[in-house]
Amino acid sequence: MLHGSHRGKIDQPDNPAWKNEMVKDEQSALKASFERALEFLNAGDHVMAEKICRRTIKEISNSDPNIQVLLCVSLIRQGRSGSAVKRLKHTIRSFPNFAPAHEELGNALLAQNKPENAIEAFKKALQIKPDNPGPMIKLGKIYNKLGRKDESNELYKKALSLEPTKERLASAAQAFARGEIEEAEKISRQILREYPDDVDGLRLLASIASKMEQRDDAIVLLERAVQIKPKFAGAWADLAETYTESEDFGKALDAVQRVIKLQPNLPFGHMIRGSILGKMDDHKGSIESYKSALEIEPQHIGSNMGLGNILKTVGKYDEAVASYKKCIEAQPMFSEAYWSLANLKTYTFEESEIKGMEEHIQNPDLPPPSRAFFHIALANAKEKQKNYGEAWYHFFTGNELRRQSEIYDSVTTQVTHETLMETFTKDFVSSTKGKGCQSDAPIFILGLPRSGSTLVEQIIASHSQVEGTRELPDISLLGRKLTKIKPPGIKYPDAVKHMTDKEKVDFGEDYLKTSLRYRTDKPHFIDKMPNNFAHIGFIKTILPNAKIINAKRHPLDSCVSSFKQLFYKGQSWSYDLFEIGEYYLEYVRLMNHWHEIYPNDIYDIHYESLIENQEEESKKLIEYCGLDWEEACLKFYENKRSVNTASSEQVRQPIYKGAMFAWKNYESELGPLIEMLEPVLEELPKN
Repeated sequence: MLHGSHRGKIDQPDNPAWKNEMVKDEQSALKASFERALEFLNAGDHVMAEKICRRTIKEISNSDPNIQVLLCVSLIRQGRSGSAVKRLKHTIRSFPNFAPAHEELGNALLAQNKPENAIEAFKKALQIKPDNPGPMIKLGKIYNKLGRKDESNELYKKALSLEPTKERLASAAQAFARGEIEEAEKISRQILREYPDDVDGLRLLASIASKMEQRDDAIVLLERAVQIKPKFAGAWADLAETYTESEDFGKALDAVQRVIKLQPNLPFGHMIRGSILGKMDDHKGSIESYKSALEIEPQHIGSNMGLGNILKTVGKYDEAVASYKKCIEAQPMFSEAYWSLANLKTYTFEESEIKGMEEHIQNPDLPPPSRAFFHIALANAKEKQKNYGEAWYHFFTGNELRRQSEIYDSVTTQVTHETLMETFTKDFVSSTKGKGCQSDAPIFILGLPRSGSTLVEQIIASHSQVEGTRELPDISLLGRKLTKIKPPGIKYPDAVKHMTDKEKVDFGEDYLKTSLRYRTDKPHFIDKMPNNFAHIGFIKTILPNAKIINAKRHPLDSCVSSFKQLFYKGQSWSYDLFEIGEYYLEYVRLMNHWHEIYPNDIYDIHYESLIENQEEESKKLIEYCGLDWEEACLKFYENKRSVNTASSEQVRQPIYKGAMFAWKNYESELGPLIEMLEPVLEELPKN
């Protein structure tokens, strides 16, 4: 009897009712996986969407066209259109009347620059589903390019009647992506005049405002978006990011809590929270948030990357490496993780890793930004092998790729510097002497990136009376604030001439107050924002007793090191050697002006002198800061403070001379740069 009962359970697949339950369970699991993958896709995490789709196809069902097409969408958005085309053709053979498969095939073929083939795909999608505006718009665009204006206009007209804002929003988004900011703004504003509650339009216009550094406007737009759609997690995430950029961390955390509440089973909210807390220097909280995200999705690439970055900042080198490698395990073609490993400076790639990168870089579907990261990582690997020819090829190619997506206008830089020099004159300095906030707490370390400023910071921050903070954005934020409070047409830096004596004091005190979030009660603190070299006049106006240290390095080492870095953002001049040379000369020109009008207020520290004569130069540095000498400043590498820059691992080691005159390894490639910098090279040591 017992045996018979047992056999009955084993044979349950023959029971139709049991089969029905199995089908229901499969459908439920399939739906849940599809929705989860779609959420990742909509949040911009295309890699994780791909991963979920592949796992679903393997473990639940390989015969569902929805998950198959969603997989292909994730591939297209990663720039892997070739792989998408193959899968879509296979899906269409199995499901010839599934319209989304034909539409996405058209999108993939367009990405491959095959418009004639795409036409047939979009036509088929419309044949199956005639009232779908998506393929109508795409087909209309192709016809327009081919000169078939009447057909194009007819399709546009019909599409607009079905979905009035989609086409224009897509057009605005494309213009924005191309850097055509004015055109994107024009279209977005037109849409919002007609449809003021269009949340996608509000989000796009907010993105445009943020790009133009009009973050107050962006916040107003996004606050309206979440008011209209309070359950739209994407809009809340945008708002959290914009609050963060505005240094309003309290509101940023409130916004991200809404994301977490709306999407409790997704890692994004926790990941964003980790990023915010990291910017607040709450490293413990940041790590905990990233780990919360990884509890939900252990292989979530964004969270592993964020965790790796914060672990690097606090000096947990091995753990950072492990986090970056988890990204690679989850997605072997995730180039940013390889770049992050290279950016540790002390990491050495294994031969298998180098071979893997060389193979990945040959993939024709690899998008340019990813290809750039691989090139720079390979360049670092080849440099460590002293294969300087191959290293330079990869440095040059990586920067060339990155330059395609960056905008730099050397004329704007020149005009800006001219305006600064016209504003801050000897007469102006004389008229403002002794005014402003009298605090001597701030120590500004500035100059060009990769010029030894992190080493200088670490030495001074090892003193018991000094708090090492980070690269603070506060001075540039105060410049923007000054523009806002002055009458229209009076902008920073000209607005500085219109400051009252009280405003000079108030702005200095504002700076001290806002910087409190990064420091303790030590009497002095460091602000190591390199780009503050452009704001020395403003700094001395509102904080006349502040110490200013200009970190200098051999011009060719400085320029080549910037070229090799591939900055994640913020240094758009650094991806072309000619533009780097132009920018360096502009830096020299402006610094000469500051030295002229503030002859005794700026301390130049030369990287080479500091390396060669560590104790002597360190003592001079500490004396300039008005501090008594402490031996701890010689053992700066024992300081456990967090360091956010690319040199974070290097400054945790004793001084070494390996980086001096490293430009000589690439001397044969630097002829035009050397010629351009000749005026500033004549005064320098020759070896």
